[in-house]
Amino acid sequence: MQSEFTPPGWAHNTNIYEVNLRQYTPEGTCHAFAAHLPRLKAMGVQTLWFMPIHPIGKVNRLGTLGSYYSISDHQAVNPEYGTLDDFKTLVEEAQKMGFKIMLDWVANHTAWDHVWTKTNPEYYVRDMYGNFQSPFDWKDVIQIDHNSEEEQEAMINAMQFWIQECNIDGFRCDMAHLTPLSFWKKARERLDKIKPLFWLAETEEINYHDVFDTSYTWEFLHTMEAYWRKEKNIEDLISILNNYLAFFPATAIRMFFTSNHDENSHSGSEYERMGDAALPFAVLCATWGGIPLVYSGQEMPLKERLSFYDKDAINWTGEFLLNDFYKTLLLLHSSHPALRGGDPEVKTIRIHTTQDDCILAYMRKYNEKQVLVVLNLSSRNDLGFDIQDENINGSYQNCFSGSISGIMSGMNFTMQAWEFRVYQK
Repeated sequence: MQSEFTPPGWAHNTNIYEVNLRQYTPEGTCHAFAAHLPRLKAMGVQTLWFMPIHPIGKVNRLGTLGSYYSISDHQAVNPEYGTLDDFKTLVEEAQKMGFKIMLDWVANHTAWDHVWTKTNPEYYVRDMYGNFQSPFDWKDVIQIDHNSEEEQEAMINAMQFWIQECNIDGFRCDMAHLTPLSFWKKARERLDKIKPLFWLAETEEINYHDVFDTSYTWEFLHTMEAYWRKEKNIEDLISILNNYLAFFPATAIRMFFTSNHDENSHSGSEYERMGDAALPFAVLCATWGGIPLVYSGQEMPLKERLSFYDKDAINWTGEFLLNDFYKTLLLLHSSHPALRGGDPEVKTIRIHTTQDDCILAYMRKYNEKQVLVVLNLSSRNDLGFDIQDENINGSYQNCFSGSISGIMSGMNFTMQAWEFRVYQK
């Protein structure tokens, strides 16, 4: 399967930083967030994904402020965040610094009091009595009728508004598989003519890569969590990753992550879900065959759950203890050709050791360029093992320490519990 669409050139080496504007600062505004741009730029962040910036419905609202994904007007800015001009200014400032900007887009449902419910109620699914209907048990939203050609045109026009008004660079499409692929194809054909856009689908349905550049890796996230709970082993991790390589198109860019807004608020921080494995798994997410996602506050680190429906600002300590950790990974990913996502020329090679039940090692290789990753996914200290692979031979630089050392097959390593090492050549 080969998509007729081509991602923008920068997409293969990018990373994504998810911005929860409401909780990012006490003010929760575009202007307040802008003060963090220089810090994020220095950390190596390349693409900013803003969770929905639209006004939130008041009818059947959950909590005091409601869900970001219960939208009452697709062509307006939530006044809590500022004005349309405030968002335009933020986008302009970020793009001047080199950031790409992605907008979260919700095409499957709206708030009960969306402007369309008054102007175009025919855009929605109704019951036999003419009442709006909620999808699943999502009581704060109502289901759009995807059979309506007029609704599709209106939705694409709304997406076009943000490209023309704010010059955004792409869309993260919420629960993309709930909206027919034919709609997304129509939208991309129309909107990519304005400017080449980056399209991220919240889905793992393979056929959505007919249109989308990038998709989620939910199955792998849940397998990492199960590994920490001792319900899965390293071979289970490798099995999922190999399935991704085998069944998804070679050009498909996959997005790997240890946290996001859903996981943090509803299931807990990565430290609740992955414990001591959180950092080595973050290394894996940044160096396997895809692009990494970092959620707001992970660089601190954020160990608390943020409320989803109420104000619950991140308590920034000012220390940013994981800034250098993420900076190393993000800059390596953006600069090293062996870490390009969705590039058939890059090979991923499992590296075997004498402790494969505890050590996950692999190489990413592009011609002679290599990245070697060695993860101790166990609580065993002073764990000794030998690398057993003829692919490894030469001088490698430790990406975290900068030191140079010769590594070859048969070489003995000793690693501490949950230690991670990343080498490049």
